[in-house]
Order: sequence, then C-alpha cells, then structure tokens
Amino acid sequence: MACAFQLMDVSLHYSEKPLLDHVNLTISDGDRIGVVGRNGAGKSTLLRLLAGREEPDKGELSIRRNLSVAYLPQTPDLRENDTITQAALAYLPARPGEIAEAAAYEAQTILTQLGFTDLNAKVGTLSGGQKMRVALAGVLCRESDVLLLDEPTNHIDLDMAQWLEDRLMARRGTLIVVTHDRYLLERAFNRILNVGGGRVDSYQTSYSGYLEERAQREEMDAATLRKNKSLYRKELAWIRRGAQARSTKAKGRIDRFDALTEAIREAPPEETLAMKSVASRLGKKIVSWENLSVAIGGKTLVEDFSYTLLRADRMGIIGGNGAGKTTLLRTLCGEIPPESGTIEIGDTVKIGYFAQHCPKLDPDTRIIDAVRDVAVHVYTPDGDLSASQMAETFLFPSHMQYQKVSSLSGGEMRRLYLLRILMAAPNVLILDEPTNDLDLETLNVLEDYLDSFQGAIIAVSHDRYFLDRVTQHLFAFENGKMVPYIGGYQSYLDAHQEETPARPRSEKTEEKPTVGRSKSSSALKFTFKEQRDFDTIDQTIADLEEKLESLAKELEANSSNYSRVTELMQEQEATQQKLDEAMERWMYLQEKYEQMQAAKEN
Repeated sequence: MACAFQLMDVSLHYSEKPLLDHVNLTISDGDRIGVVGRNGAGKSTLLRLLAGREEPDKGELSIRRNLSVAYLPQTPDLRENDTITQAALAYLPARPGEIAEAAAYEAQTILTQLGFTDLNAKVGTLSGGQKMRVALAGVLCRESDVLLLDEPTNHIDLDMAQWLEDRLMARRGTLIVVTHDRYLLERAFNRILNVGGGRVDSYQTSYSGYLEERAQREEMDAATLRKNKSLYRKELAWIRRGAQARSTKAKGRIDRFDALTEAIREAPPEETLAMKSVASRLGKKIVSWENLSVAIGGKTLVEDFSYTLLRADRMGIIGGNGAGKTTLLRTLCGEIPPESGTIEIGDTVKIGYFAQHCPKLDPDTRIIDAVRDVAVHVYTPDGDLSASQMAETFLFPSHMQYQKVSSLSGGEMRRLYLLRILMAAPNVLILDEPTNDLDLETLNVLEDYLDSFQGAIIAVSHDRYFLDRVTQHLFAFENGKMVPYIGGYQSYLDAHQEETPARPRSEKTEEKPTVGRSKSSSALKFTFKEQRDFDTIDQTIADLEEKLESLAKELEANSSNYSRVTELMQEQEATQQKLDEAMERWMYLQEKYEQMQAAKEN
C-alpha cells in the first residue's frame, strides 16, 4: 500500500517542551487512525503537521505528491459575512471538474443533517459549536484522499455523533481523527496512535486492543526493570569489593555495570490525576420538583416534569441541540426561574454546578489563588487537604501553582474549574457536558470519582460511553416531555429500536417504567428471570471480584513469564467484562426493586 505520510526523525518544540522528539512514523493510504493522548501532549500539533499548517523544527516530513487533504481544527476559521452554505462550500477549494450545483446540494444536505434549518443564516450569528458543524459540513461535502479531524464530536448532540460515526465508517480513504469519544475509537479505527512524552507510539489494533497491548507493554517493561535492578545490586556489591580493573575481564564487567546504571535510570513517573471525594453530609430531603415547566425567550422547552431525586441517584439527560438541556439544569440550580411548577431543595443540599462553558477568571490570577478563593482546605477520606495539596492531586504541581490562569490550556482550565467546584464540597453534582476538552485519562479518573461520589448526580452529556458508564437511568427530551428510560445510553437505543414507529399508544401498551420516585410511576413487578437474577446477583458479583483478586496475584507472581502474563490478562479482561455486566444488571434490578417498594408505599 502506498505511503501517504512519512515522518523521519521529526522534532517540534514549544518553548522548552518537546511535543515531538525524534519521531519516526509512516501512514499508509487507507489507514484509519484514532489519535489519543493527554491534553497538551501534541495530538493537535501532529494533525497540523500532517495538514501542512506546521513545520518541524528538525527532521523531515514527506507527503505523497498530489495528495488532497481535508483538515478540521478544533476552532475553524470562517468568514463572518458568509451564509452557512457559502462558508461550507468555501472551506475547501473546489475539485477540478466539479459541478458547482452538485457540491452545493451535498453541502446543504449535510448542513440539514447537522441540524441547521436556515441555510442562509450568517456565520457571524452562530455559536462556536455551530461554526464547528459548518466547517464539518465543509470537509465532508467534497471528496479528499485524507480526512484529518480534531475532536469532531465536541459540540454535537448524541444523534449527530451517531450520524458522524456511521458516515466515517462508510468513508473510503485515509482517516486520522483526534477524539476522546470511546465508542468512535472502538468502532471506526483499526490503528491507534498514542501521543505523549515526545513520542508517537503506534498500535495496529482497535481501541480495546490498544488498551490491552499497552497494559502488556507496561507490564513487560516493569518486569524488565525489576530484573535489571536485581542484577544492578549484585554488580554494585562486586564493584564495592574493589574490582581488579586492570584485567580485561574486569574492565568488561565494569562497562556492563555502567550500562546497567543507565538502563535502570527511570524516567520521572507520569503525574497521575487523583480526584478526592469531598462531598459533605446529605440529609433525607434532597431535591424534588413538581409539575415543572421550563421556558426561555417565551418558548416552552419542558412541560409538566415531576421527579424526586434520590440520595445516590445517577441521572442522565439527553436531547438534541437547543432542546433545553442546559436551560433545565440552570433552572434546577436556581439560576433562572421556572415558567411554572415548584422546586424544593433540602436544607443540607450543596449543589455543585459544572457548566458547559468555564466562567471567566481574571487572567492575572494565580492558579493557587483561584483555588483558595473557594476554600483554603477541604476534608477528604485521606484527611484534611490544603488548597495546594488538592491542586497537586489535580496535576497542578507546586512549581506550577503560581503561574497565571492565562497560561493554561483549554483542558487545564476545565480541570481547574472542576477542582474549584469540588473544593466547595458539594453533595449534589449537576454536570453540563463535563467531558468537553478532557483527555481520556482524565475522563477515566472522573468516571471513577463519580462512582465513589457520596451524593446525587445529574449529567447532560453527548459522550455515549460516559452516559453508559455513569448513569443508571435517563430522561430524554421528546416533544417537550421528559420521557424516562432505565439504564444508560445503550439501553435507550435498544428501547427505541424495539418500538414500532407507526404503532399508536393505547391503554394496553405497556408503559416504560420510570426510575427513582417519579410521580407518574406505574405498578411494577419482576419477571421470572429478573427475580431469579435478583436472588443470585450478589453472590455472582462476590465470586467475580474474588476471581479478579486471584488473577491480580497470579499476574504479579508471573510477571517475568510473557506468555503466561498474556493468558492471565486475557482472562482478567474477560472476568472484568463479566463483572461490569453483573454490576450493570445489579443496578438495574436494585433500581426496579426500589420502584416496586415506592409504588407499594404510595
């Protein structure tokens, strides 16, 4: 297969930081590549290099002759006075022999599919997310040999993310995408590039295969390091006894000792984000709303929505762009009044609202002062932590804490914003698109933190994996009504696929059960299989957890046996998947059981 791009000993620096350090990489025609790595690691820089927007400081970048490249950055540049149709068509140059009418038709079709109704609206009237979608239409409406996309699923809703995934999977040609959308990573790509520490590591596999292979590499590297350290201690003892350095044999051994000294010189460990649980005590009464209607600008977005939030609720809210998700959250937080209905909030409730857009901070404020403005110290399971210690757990080391806020990247600003919210020790978290601008590692840690959070969570997100991972039930905006669904996003999709579109609802139609203490709860009961699972699920989970512990011990004992480590890791992954499925089943059954009990009480 022909080579599209070749990087030969490429280096690129920003200030003193090497984003790419002597990188060698070949990308072939037809490669479908997902690019992952931490915020600030150099993912966007790599795409700009391939798009010809950056030049390497050292080394050579070779691009195949006559290769047509379509590039979508995170913040595309559009002419403010163009209509959205003109902007989409002008984003890429016309192809030789192109029929203008056909290109315009394709652009307008894609714009409509991306949610635009007025195709003559001026670009200057659009939000940042809408401009991103116009540019996305621009790179998709014309054919190209290579498509480069930088975080294309940011600022688009769930249906559009599914639409984009389907389109990318059907597309021919070379595809290179920076994304933290884990469903897209798993389904659309056959090669993963991990960017970080100045390196670009290539994995010829899917995203799940990349995770497994990376874990194996790290395990083998750790085993090799342990062996070298053991040998080093023996050689050090020999050196200290006073080696006869004049003999050839001794000289060779001293040289080997020097080589070992270099081999065990470990790189500084990567800083790990550790989010501490800082929720304050939550009383019996939390948050409830009755017959709530929400409106903005005279337009009613939600009608007659009633719900009582439970202590450990994990609620997701989904809907199209402009449906009213953010307006609903702001109403629940008390930022805007409801059109009608009532909201009751318990005396002990402390709401932490993570908004979609970070509120502006004085750019001259120091990072540590931005944290101390909220709290000087906070109580965590590890004891009292100062603002400086909490900042360190959020990857703001002491030498960085006195930098100005203006020096932070978008992802770092989101992290600082989250830290400020948690410093206030909320016990109800309301999250509006929390995954925007966060890298995969931070996302995983955030999800783990939310698992252990001692309070209720309401989340709006377009990240399908996040919804499946965190939420136990969803409310979907459907024609101004909030329709409940048990389970995560996949359960919502399954429910829609099972429905017959043309079938009208009747009294005999079985209604979907609600969750929590929804005012419209109908009578519920377990099926035979659900009752059987409910009786045995606890023991099943305990057995799987015990097996995982046993496998972890075996892995440690066989760390030097590569083939055995591979077998054990495969078994560990299969067991973990079974445990995840069992836990999801347990949450569903427990939620339904609580509903059954609530229905009896009512």
